[in-house]
Amino acid sequence: MLLQDGDRIVFAGDSVTDMGSTKPVGEGVFDGLGKGYVRIVDSLLAAFYPERRIRVTNSGLDGNSSKELLTRFHRDVVSLDADWVAICIGINDVWRQFDVPAITSMHVAPTEYRANLEQMITAVKGKVKGVFLLSPYYVEPNRADPMRARMDEYVAICRELSQRHGCIFVNLQEMFEEYCEFRHSSSVAWDRVHPNQVGSTLIAKAFLEACEFEYHHIPV
Repeated sequence: MLLQDGDRIVFAGDSVTDMGSTKPVGEGVFDGLGKGYVRIVDSLLAAFYPERRIRVTNSGLDGNSSKELLTRFHRDVVSLDADWVAICIGINDVWRQFDVPAITSMHVAPTEYRANLEQMITAVKGKVKGVFLLSPYYVEPNRADPMRARMDEYVAICRELSQRHGCIFVNLQEMFEEYCEFRHSSSVAWDRVHPNQVGSTLIAKAFLEACEFEYHHIPV
């Protein structure tokens, strides 16, 4: 597995990452890590790799767009001296274009999203062992749906930047689309965005697969 004993990984993002974590930076006992995929990742690492003491930190903040995450990125991510950084941002960049269309100051266009995300990547690139980019998503299998179609543009940007900067790309949009071949979107996210425990587990599973996590790992 990519994560080694003593490594620290910082997860940065919006409410999907936050999920009730301590703000602005959460970790440790009780609900410091929140109740979402970050906590599940931490639990599975501890359960299956007990010999590796991996420090997991949640720097998600609900409501953040890429613009807002960028403004706090140095304080809540760069300054923590992580070994790995995982970024999952972009949902609010798209969502605000649909739920508050008249308030354009809250929108983040694709060009700005690309610039914001690239600044985050370059801020830690070369200082960490690696960067994971978890794509934004909208749990809507109909690709013709306006918000889904718009979200696909941001997913493509995420993939493009991953290739350009050598990041590990985790396509959550594709993962949820495949899952929805069997279950309705409401089974993972009632509003097609905020994941329940099933949705959070699926995100954690996708992330750990990108880490080359082995469920049959034998501690030594």
